[in-house]
Amino acid sequence: MASEPESLSGPNPFVRRMRLAQMPLWHRHTHATPLSLELELTARCNNNCRHCYNNLPANDSAAMRRELPADRIADIAGQAVKLGALWAGLTGGEPLLRKDFPEIYLNLHRRGLLISVMTNACLITPSIVRLFRKHPPREIEVSVYGVTQATYERITRRPGSYADFRRGLDLLLRHPFNLRLKTMALRSNAHELPDIARFCRARTSAAFRFDPHLHLRYDRDPKRNREIRQERLSAESVVRLEQADTERARALAKDCRRLTHGRPRLSDGTHLFRCNLGAQSFYVTHDGYFRLCPSLVHPNCILDLKQHSLQKAWTQFRPRVWSRQSRNPETRRCYACLQSNLCVGCPAHVYLESGRLDAVAGVFCRLAKARARAIQRHGNQRRIASS
Repeated sequence: MASEPESLSGPNPFVRRMRLAQMPLWHRHTHATPLSLELELTARCNNNCRHCYNNLPANDSAAMRRELPADRIADIAGQAVKLGALWAGLTGGEPLLRKDFPEIYLNLHRRGLLISVMTNACLITPSIVRLFRKHPPREIEVSVYGVTQATYERITRRPGSYADFRRGLDLLLRHPFNLRLKTMALRSNAHELPDIARFCRARTSAAFRFDPHLHLRYDRDPKRNREIRQERLSAESVVRLEQADTERARALAKDCRRLTHGRPRLSDGTHLFRCNLGAQSFYVTHDGYFRLCPSLVHPNCILDLKQHSLQKAWTQFRPRVWSRQSRNPETRRCYACLQSNLCVGCPAHVYLESGRLDAVAGVFCRLAKARARAIQRHGNQRRIASS
């Protein structure tokens, strides 16, 4: 049995010294407590981005009717806090489309959650800024699709969206919010990515990031999936962009030996999920479904929180999902690959590509191999230069 925490010497009865392993937060971590949750407030969006895997029209009345009301969202957040949650992310669609966004935000804030907001900034208003100033979010993540009107609106397909974005971003930048700027790397903005990176780094000290992998649609819409595939960059193009970005290339080069010569992911040969799926977090869709990650939409891996408690979802359903097995020998070879550290393939993403959790998708293999070749070339050049 662990010893009682030691009291600090001195008269202060409100301060105690204890070992790290004795701290309640650490105890919760080791017992798979959900420390964070992500709440998809809506699937609707004011933009219609070419690459988006989740957006529905802003005026979609059927989607609006499916959205959880503010009091139900507050109840789920309250259950999460009782289980140990500390952080909450608010996402969409575009979360600010919800007219009751301030009510939802304050409900979560009152429960003591540290809140992150993911937005395109087009709907930022002075009243939203006042809300954030009075009750600051932990961070605000803003997507930057381009730094010219032509590029931005080619992606969003909404006239006037670039002006809305710049106005909303400028409102945020007038205040000391913890602001993070990011982008997606697409065919439509690849020519502008260096300018996007400079634009973002000039406006915030937080690390700028771009994501070159475009997920397919959660609803598997074939027309929208064709549009997403048309926006995907080739593996070679992704690698050129990564190598051209000094910060990203430096980070990859620093870990080149671990990333390309490391041991393969530990596996018993049949366990399907090798990531940290459900270790500390979960996702709730706009219509109340529990997922262990946003992309894991397989029907056997989701649970309706309108019918079940969050406690049951976390303590009973989560282990069943985590323990899923695969007998596909191709999958076992995939997870034994020494380049798996550079691969964005996982059962959730593979399911969106193929309709199976245990398939192998060539799009991920090609990118991992191209990254490995680039990193190895860089490592060889460094060795030659230092010899």
